[in-house]
Amino acid sequence: MTSEAQTLDPSSEEELSPFAFLRPELDRVENLIREQATKFDPAVEPYVAYILNTSGKRIRPALTFLSGGATGELTDEHHKLAVVLELIHVATLVHDDIIDGAEIRRQAPTANAKWGNALSVLLGDCLFAHALMLSSQFEDKVISKKVASFANEVCSGEIIQTQRRFDLQLSKEDYFDIIEKKTAALFAAAMELGARLNGQTSHICETLKDFGLHIGTAYQIYDDCIDLMGEEEEFGKTLRTDLNKGKLTLPILNLLGSANEKQSEKLHRLLIQKEPIDVSTLANIADYVGSIEAAIDTGQDLVAQARDCLMVLDDSDHKVALSGIADFLDVLLEGCRQ
Repeated sequence: MTSEAQTLDPSSEEELSPFAFLRPELDRVENLIREQATKFDPAVEPYVAYILNTSGKRIRPALTFLSGGATGELTDEHHKLAVVLELIHVATLVHDDIIDGAEIRRQAPTANAKWGNALSVLLGDCLFAHALMLSSQFEDKVISKKVASFANEVCSGEIIQTQRRFDLQLSKEDYFDIIEKKTAALFAAAMELGARLNGQTSHICETLKDFGLHIGTAYQIYDDCIDLMGEEEEFGKTLRTDLNKGKLTLPILNLLGSANEKQSEKLHRLLIQKEPIDVSTLANIADYVGSIEAAIDTGQDLVAQARDCLMVLDDSDHKVALSGIADFLDVLLEGCRQ
């Protein structure tokens, strides 16, 4: 894996060029996100403040602003939407870390590592409830309904993924359904609703939603590859959790599909017995490298489809930045090749 494969992070100094003109918007939304901690009971505020200070590449707010800017003017409503979507995302991260037993995120202890699972579940619930309360304040009630619908999609995706752990009958179609719900849904929400706030046509809103779905799905494929190949020191979070927790990601589904009968039986036995499986074990079972390569190819195909969606937009800095996201994600995926 090359050193280029870092992270898609609009808040990072290293990746500022496509997003430099968004800095005032991103700074403002960062302050608004962190201010949300003060809206909670004083006994709860320190816990929420910690979570909001340690979570955040803020990709969803960036997409909200880029969609809004590419289709009209940015307003306070766009900032509110950015906060709402990020709170929902952070809530899912809190719950994800509990389910996965993760101890590190963004190079800091996770909530469950600091305070245990019981308190962390309730903190995630509080963030979800607060986000939905904020979403009820949009003048356009369709926005509020759509936010709730997207939140439902995210939770459904998490439930289905948990339900299908260690399920060796999981198909690639099932996998894509899960990640479109659990990851890509909020990317799609940012793109669709950012345009809707500017009164854009249903065709433009739906096309930008598709951009978000394609980018979000490709990003999850990248994340799945990193979980197998990355180094915790580089990425600042607990890795190697997916397979050991029974999450059959695209690289593993490719691996299962390429294995001969004997190799497949061995891998099935290891998965069913829930034995720790490291990369060297996988490399000896089947065409491990080829399985990663095939997943990368799929991710890059999705990025190409996302670029096509941008043809509905007039030329602008925001459109250029959206194209830049696609380009950068393409680089991240390419960086996963061995």
